Amino acid sequence: MNWTDVPQLLDLKIDFPRFEAELYALTNRLGILPEAFLIDHIAVRCHQNVTAQRWYQGFSQCGHLLHEAEINGRRIALFELTTPLNLRGQAIPCIELPWPGERRYPHEGWEHVEIVLPGEADTLFARALTLLSDEALASTSLRIKQSQPQARAETLANPTLAVSDGRVTVKFHPYALRDIVSAGRPE
Repeated sequence: MNWTDVPQLLDLKIDFPRFEAELYALTNRLGILPEAFLIDHIAVRCHQNVTAQRWYQGFSQCGHLLHEAEINGRRIALFELTTPLNLRGQAIPCIELPWPGERRYPHEGWEHVEIVLPGEADTLFARALTLLSDEALASTSLRIKQSQPQARAETLANPTLAVSDGRVTVKFHPYALRDIVSAGRPE
């Protein structure tokens, strides 16, 4: 079943064109073309546990649970869709569904993409920053944040450089989530 046919995901289906337009407006400001990179997954954000549970049930109908963990104090589920989501011709099979945390996002729905920049984890920040336009780096309306999220069982470093305009976010990582998840599993 395609995710667009699942009743529990109707609000996400309606929200997708907004996300796509805002994402491409942001990447245009950054001076990057998303289709030039491997988009590992897309993430959603919600304000209520009931919404997260509804989306969890919806994604369970059109894919399978790839992994579930607690990261930075909140539950996060990763789903691999049976029919990948299509973002301007790029097939993206993985969806990240975090439960609400302390932070409230301005919008419930699609929130960010995560791009894989293969290479050494300790050089990710520098490599990602070199991709951004000078105008983006000098802009006071964009937030650039470095972090190192990690679940308890993960053994592979997963540094993140996130760039946001407050509505949508582009994140860069050195590894695909599938690699992070499988590195933490016992053989």
